[in-house]
Amino acid sequence: MCLTCGCLFGGKGNKLRFKVEGYTKENAREIKESLLGLPGVYNVHIHAHNGETTINYNPAKTPLTQLTAEFSQRGLTALL
Repeated sequence: MCLTCGCLFGGKGNKLRFKVEGYTKENAREIKESLLGLPGVYNVHIHAHNGETTINYNPAKTPLTQLTAEFSQRGLTALL
């Protein structure tokens, strides 16, 4: 459970957890919308305050390289 928002993040598909550096409230919202627009991305949960990011997705529809490219295109560093 997240201590900040109390979320119990779950979901279907494969789950990846990233630590992302460089979030602002604005770019966190933008990247979330962008990721959710990719085929096979089911859920995205971002904590901009500490960079914790969880993505549930289907790797047969969206490869990991496509996910990480979304961060790179915005000047963000995403570490698994």
